Order: sequence, then C-alpha cells, then structure tokens
Amino acid sequence: MTEGLRERKKRETRQRISDIATGLFLEHGFVTVTMADVAEAADVSVNTVYNYFPAKEDLFFDRSAGVVDQLSRWVRARPEGESAARAVLRELRADVEGVSPRVGLMEGYDRFMRCIHEAPPLRSRLWSLQQEIHDDLEATLREDTGADAGDPLPGLIAGQLAWIHHTVFTAVGREMLKGRKPGEVSRETLVLLDDIEELLSEKVLNYAVRGAQ
Repeated sequence: MTEGLRERKKRETRQRISDIATGLFLEHGFVTVTMADVAEAADVSVNTVYNYFPAKEDLFFDRSAGVVDQLSRWVRARPEGESAARAVLRELRADVEGVSPRVGLMEGYDRFMRCIHEAPPLRSRLWSLQQEIHDDLEATLREDTGADAGDPLPGLIAGQLAWIHHTVFTAVGREMLKGRKPGEVSRETLVLLDDIEELLSEKVLNYAVRGAQ
C-alpha cells in the first residue's frame, strides 16, 4: 500500500520534531528542555507537539516500540531446531560483534546515556519499557508454545531472556558512558555473553525449540 501525501507529511513532521527534541535534550538536558522549547525550535505549535507525543518522555524514547517487540521478533523468526533463548543470544551476538548502534555501540552514545542518568523521569520510563519487553515476550512464548494461562514457564523464560537483553544494554551503556571506544566495548561484551550463556540452565536454553514435539 502506497503512503499518501498527507501520511508522508505527518510522518516527516513527527520525525523532524523528534530529531530536534533529541538534539535539545542532549545539549541542555532532559529536565531543562520544555515542550514549548521543542515547539519553538521545530517551528510548530505546542499542541502539535502534544498531538504526536503525549509526554516529553515519548519524545526521548521515540523508537521504543521497535525495542519493546524486538525479542519477540527474534523468537518468531528463529529457524527450525533453534530455541527461544538461543535465538536471542544469536541475535545479540550478531549486533555486538557487528558493533551495531542498535545495542548502543556508537560514538556519542555516552551523551544519550548521560541524559538518562541525569533525569529520573527517563529512568522511570526505561524501567517501564523493560517491563513491557518482558510482557510482550511472555505473550509471544505463550502463543508459540500453546501454553495455557496457568503455565508459569512462559513468564519465567521471558524473565530470563529479558534479563539477558537488559544486562547487555546496561553493560554497554556503562562502558560507553566512560567514553570508551565501541570496538573495545564490543569485544568485552562478547565475553559477557559467553558468561551469560554458561549461567543459563538447559531448561532455559532448550525451551521452545522450533519444530520440537
């Protein structure tokens, strides 16, 4: 389906507001910048900003939707014979080894992390996002395995996989915040992923193998 002119203009306006807001947050701090500041810099009304972003935190975490369902997408796309945990580990390793911005391995990520550390509302939103990641993955695992509502395993496995995801992002963020080079942090994070895999039980590693009876 082709995107119409009106939809394209709305998408471009939304992206421009988000990009301008991100620049302001990184330069002046999240708490200091107001929605009115963003509107003025983007040359739109305050109401327009609120129409696209109901809260200031939504401006900062503009791409959070893609993060929330990322683990579920990895699990759904796993090949025959691969478990949910091994799919997540494989995808994370690929991003870390590829020094991907998707896991924060890029120059300037320290500014992004510093902004979060200095703003309690952003830390709170980040915690909420982590819970959303868990809940989304639990629903995916429950559907994928056909588990009934009373089966605790999908929630427990989702908790383990969300912990892996969170641990990797936290480790990368902490090291990038020190001003270190992405390549160095990548190598250390690959070792961390090996350590994480060793800690996982066989039950976790072999849960929801695609094609298993």
